[in-house]
Amino acid sequence: MTESDAAAGVPASADFVQSLARGLAVIRAFDGEPAELTLAEVARRVDIPRAAARRFLRTLEQLGYLRATSDARFALTPRILELGFGYLSSLSLPEVVQPHLDALSHRIGESVSVAVLDDDEIVYVARAAARRIMSVRITLGTRLPAFATSMGRVLLAALPPAEAEALLDASPRDAYTPRTRVDRADVTAELVRVREQGWAMVDGELEEGLRSIAVPLRSRGRVVAALNVSTSVMRGPADSVRAELLPALQRTAATIEDELRAVV
Repeated sequence: MTESDAAAGVPASADFVQSLARGLAVIRAFDGEPAELTLAEVARRVDIPRAAARRFLRTLEQLGYLRATSDARFALTPRILELGFGYLSSLSLPEVVQPHLDALSHRIGESVSVAVLDDDEIVYVARAAARRIMSVRITLGTRLPAFATSMGRVLLAALPPAEAEALLDASPRDAYTPRTRVDRADVTAELVRVREQGWAMVDGELEEGLRSIAVPLRSRGRVVAALNVSTSVMRGPADSVRAELLPALQRTAATIEDELRAVV
């Protein structure tokens, strides 16, 4: 055990795994201020040699919990939420998000969901279903391709452009309907639009007759999830549906973000 471990109140025990403790300390070093850290900054915050910090950072990067930036810095990825999902799923996240999803779904008469990004897929973490309008059954944990979904495009657009493009290059882009955007340049241009306007709409690209609108959910200034509403094209023209549903979606997102600041 090091002096820093002793100073932190770490108990001396034959069952204590020092490397695990240090790995968790590396994760805790990313406290959001700033969001990105250099190797030297991590080593200093955790009080470990640079060589050890490098091994921990590269391991966490390979596991998908960190990403390396172009300027030799590291940042957490949304996958880090997996480490606390057991706690969040029984306490914070459902308690904060679910009542708002239920209220919005009841108010607009449509299904609403929250998802996070995991590599090239979105993972559903909360949902309020008004009625079933998709052929695939959506439940917590359902995965869908990010490039062809409104929530996926919001989450991809929140990444550094180079990282988003690398994900697109490395992932399959199958055409789910005749309207699915599969050309890389076309999808990239759409992500630019989403980044500029702050929301995404997907119309019949994942499934015929399905339209969805999504907005980002932020915590500590970072996009950590996306919120969407799914509806049928039978509801009306795209422009009128967007004008009706987008403001309600944005208001709900703002309310959720206010509460997330208090509990997360």
